[in-house]
Order: sequence, then C-alpha cells, then structure tokens
Amino acid sequence: MKPARAWQRMLSGRRLDLLNPAPTDIEIQDIARGLAFVARWNGQTVGDHPYSVAEHSLLVEELFRRRNPGADSHWLLAALLHDAAEYVIGDMISPVKNALGDEYRDLETRIGDAVRLRFGLPLELPKTIQREIRWADRTSAWLEATQIAGFGKAEADQLFGRLQDSEFAAIRIAPKAADEARRAFVRRCHALSGQAAAPHAAATKQAVRSAMASALSPRRK
Repeated sequence: MKPARAWQRMLSGRRLDLLNPAPTDIEIQDIARGLAFVARWNGQTVGDHPYSVAEHSLLVEELFRRRNPGADSHWLLAALLHDAAEYVIGDMISPVKNALGDEYRDLETRIGDAVRLRFGLPLELPKTIQREIRWADRTSAWLEATQIAGFGKAEADQLFGRLQDSEFAAIRIAPKAADEARRAFVRRCHALSGQAAAPHAAATKQAVRSAMASALSPRRK
C-alpha cells in the first residue's frame, strides 16, 4: 500500500514534510499567512473578523517585551514564534490537545523545533525565557477570553490565572482582517531578525535533517 502523504505544499513553493520537517523548508511568509488564517478560540469570538493566531502571537511578544524591557531580540523572536507550528497543524483548543495526547504534541514539537532552528533559536529555550513566554501566553489568553471570547473575569481567573497588573489589563483587542494581521506579523519578524526572509545559506537540507534527528532523538527514548 502506498504510504499516506505527510507533507504539505506551501505557497512559497516549499514542500514541508510534517514528520521530518527541514528548517530550510520553513519560510516566514508561509508562517505568517498560515497563522493569519487560523482562528483562535475555534472562531468563537466577537467582531467582523476571526481573531487569528498571528494576532495572538503579536500580543504575546508585546506582553513579553513590556514585562522584560531591554530583552534581547533573540528572545522577543522566540515569543513571537511560540505558536508558529500552528501554521500547518492549526490551533487546537486545550481540551482537544488533551484528548489527542502525545502524538499531537510530538508533531507540534517537531515543527516547532524546525522553526527555531530556521531562525537561529536554541531548541531548548532558557527556563527563565520559557517561564516569561508562558506568562505572556496566559495573560494573552485572559485578555482574549474576557474581551472577545465571552468569558467572565472570574472564570478567566480560574482558567488562566488572575491578571494582577493594571498596565496589561488596559490593553484592548480588536480582531483584524487576515491580510492586515499577516503583514503585521511579517513586519515584526523582520524587525526582530535580519535573516527572517532567507533560509540559512550554508546549511544543506540533509545536514539540517541530520541535526534535527540528533536533537529530537533523546526526547523519544
């Protein structure tokens, strides 16, 4: 029997193997377009436009930057790209992720690692950076939940943690058209990384695949 197809053709012309993704097949325009058309909260948000993962990613990076003034652009880029894998696997709400279990998380990890390698980020972020990105992600979820997804503040406090800082509570969310969100995401990525528009010229696809296999293998023992 012919094996099932496990790759997706991107508009950039790249063919991304979902099971063994090569960083050289990752393009920022593909990521931005995919995330701009993926709706957070399964589309259950107010407004004329869905609230996209691209907009969420920009908000997470903004929150991270505000709480960590002077942070290196490397870590700001990591915050911006924290959900980048969703440009091909979509945004699964937490209950669905829990139901799918390890197979979904493994796929998410493979693609996320390829994205980090593509943009010169370490596979394992420093624990302090991970913690701050998680905080920004939860804070973004609280703001989204209470402003556009129909949650009360008490329910959001229970699910995402109480929002303590009034500076962040004052941030207002207004879902944008997909193309506007896409352009904003690309601009921010370019601002944070001068190499965001081009693949690593020195690395061959086979060499990068070998590096990925080596980096991921300890996780699957």
